[in-house]
Amino acid sequence: MFKIIKRPPLAEGRMFVLRILAVVFAIGASMAIIALLGHDPFKVMLEMIRGSVGSAYRIKETINKMVPLLTLSLGVCVAYKMKFWNIGAEGQFYMGAYGAGLVAFNFSHLPSYLLLPAMFAAGILTGGLWALIPALLKAKWETSETLVTLMLNYVAIRWVTYLQYGPWRDPKAAGLPRMMHFPETADLPKIGGIHIGWIIALFLVIVIYFLIRYSKLGYEITVMGENPRTAEYAGMNTFRILLVAIMISGGICGIAGVIQATGLEHSISPVLSSGLGFTAIITAWLSKLQPVTLVSVSFLFAMMLQGGNYLQSVMKVPSDVAGVIQGVILFFVLGSEFFTQYKIVRDKRQGEETRKVGA
Repeated sequence: MFKIIKRPPLAEGRMFVLRILAVVFAIGASMAIIALLGHDPFKVMLEMIRGSVGSAYRIKETINKMVPLLTLSLGVCVAYKMKFWNIGAEGQFYMGAYGAGLVAFNFSHLPSYLLLPAMFAAGILTGGLWALIPALLKAKWETSETLVTLMLNYVAIRWVTYLQYGPWRDPKAAGLPRMMHFPETADLPKIGGIHIGWIIALFLVIVIYFLIRYSKLGYEITVMGENPRTAEYAGMNTFRILLVAIMISGGICGIAGVIQATGLEHSISPVLSSGLGFTAIITAWLSKLQPVTLVSVSFLFAMMLQGGNYLQSVMKVPSDVAGVIQGVILFFVLGSEFFTQYKIVRDKRQGEETRKVGA
């Protein structure tokens, strides 16, 4: 029989090699799955790359997918750093978009330089308050934040659906259940044909990096994540730290919703996110909760998302193939992380007991 034991700390070089091997095996496994589906794996991989970065237009589309994914991942990282398992980025995204819509539809007369900041402020507030619900429940009654944040995703989506069919239904849509469009003053400006959401996302990377690494709050979040009891013994106000950190986490996810609504869709809808809130959980883990690393990881996953759409239109390959590849990569990378922390050895004691019984 075998047992799992804690491994002594590995050298950085060996850990790096393990992670590289995990990626290599993940690519190999992905190609095997593609072959089992009846497609040429080399051609599919090549077309995915071509479909994501093969032209200026495709690069723009990849960046458009990367921006909300990166922003959501940053929000998730803040919560995960404190071991608060926020699975509700999707719902916080939608509530951020809702906050933006609330301002856009009620203050459409404002000029762009006032309207857009107000929309972002509202998105941060609504996303943060939505995340605050599971934080308060956890602090008060020790509820599972994983379960509560997951369920709140569907509540947020249903709320947006209600708005689409009810109060915010477009009267010009000829009876179709379509949301009203934002006024033109609510559209994000563009640079080089891409909305400035990418600048906002990169700015947030810098902010979160310094917040976690150099600020007092970042230190408190890290200590709470490592050991809440230690934080209490050190005199930290763990209740305040929890609420502030989760407000920041949800607020950043809300920003992603505002960016998507104002930069691309110019409205909101129940399919605004397309599941990016769940993909952000994967990218956050793969980056080991490092904001700078998140930039490259988010771009890689945006390439897969855009490449998957291209495969569907050009090769008639289901776009879900990209999702399969994402899952395989996550499986192998998390597996490599397991083997950097633990190792499997033969349980000699149990073997000896078995031999005695047999004798």
